[in-house]
Amino acid sequence: MRTMWKGAIGFGLVSVPVRLYSAVQEHGVKLHQVHDKDGGRIHLKRVCDACGEPVDYEHIAKGFEDDEGHTAVVTQDELAGLPLPSKKLIDVLAFVDSDRIDPLQLASSYYLAPESAAANKPYVLLRETLKQTERVAVTKIALRTRESLAVLRVHEDLLTLHTMYWPDEIRGRQGLAPPSSVTVRPQELKMATSLMDTLSEDFDLDELEDEYEVALTELINAHLSDRPVPKRETAPAPDNVIDLMAALQASIDTAGRKSGDKAAKEPAAGKPARRTAKKAAEPKKRTAAKKTATASTAKKTTAKSGAAGSTKKTAAKKTGRRVS
Repeated sequence: MRTMWKGAIGFGLVSVPVRLYSAVQEHGVKLHQVHDKDGGRIHLKRVCDACGEPVDYEHIAKGFEDDEGHTAVVTQDELAGLPLPSKKLIDVLAFVDSDRIDPLQLASSYYLAPESAAANKPYVLLRETLKQTERVAVTKIALRTRESLAVLRVHEDLLTLHTMYWPDEIRGRQGLAPPSSVTVRPQELKMATSLMDTLSEDFDLDELEDEYEVALTELINAHLSDRPVPKRETAPAPDNVIDLMAALQASIDTAGRKSGDKAAKEPAAGKPARRTAKKAAEPKKRTAAKKTATASTAKKTTAKSGAAGSTKKTAAKKTGRRVS
C-alpha cells in the first residue's frame, strides 16, 4: 500500500509520527472517448484562447476572473509558497463526542499507521484514550496543497482520518422538507416498521455488488469476442402511491416470498457435503434395487418355465403323445 502523506499527529505537547494511506479503492471499468465509426481515440488538446497555440503542462498556471473580467494569474510556485500551518501536521483542535459530527460533512477516508517503532507507544495511547472516552478528534490537515478539516477516530485497531467539508460548504436545506402538516397514522408506522424488519432479515452487506459494473463488463466482453450483446431488464420505477397501506402490505408480502425462496435454495449450515453425497447415492440405490428385483423376477420366471416344461414332458410320456 502506497504512502500518501507523512507527518505527525499533534495534541498538546504530544507528537505521534504517522503515515497516511487511502482507506478506499474505487472500482470501475475505465472507458475513453473514441470515434463511433472506426474506434479511433479522441485526444483533447490544451489550446490558449488568446494566441491559439497549444500549451504544454509546465506552462499552465491558475487564474481567477472577477466580475469585471479581470484575470489574476497565479503560478504553481506561488501556490506552493503559501503558508499552511498544518502542512506536515495533523493538528488536533478538540476532542468531541462522535454524535456531534454531521455525516454530511464527511468526505474521504484514510488509514493512519505509526511511522516507526518509536511511534507505537504514543499511537496506542491516543487510540485507547479515544476508545475509552468514546470521542473523536477534530483536526486540520493539508493535503494536495489545500488545508482540510478532518476528524480522527478509532476503527478496530487503527486510527482513521476522515476529511470533512468546512461548515460553510454545507448547503442550506430550507424549503426541501415536506410541510409540517403532513402526518402519518400509527397503523402506517407499524406497517413500515414491519417492512423494515422483513427487508433486513438475513441481510449481508458484504454480499452486495455493483450490478452496473457487472453488466458493463459482460457488454465489453461480448464486443471483444464478437458474441451477441447480453440484454438485462431494468425493473421499472414504482408508480405514484395512492393507497399507502396496500403498497406497504404488498411490499411485505413480496419481501417475505423472496426471503423464503432464498432460504429454500440455501443448504442447511454445517452439513452440505453429507446431504449432497446422500442425494447422489439415492438414485444408485434405487437403480441397484431395481436391477436386483428384475434379476430375481427373471430367475423366478425361468424356474417356473423350466418346471412347467418338465411336467409337460412327463404327461406326454404317459399318454404316448409327442411333445413339440
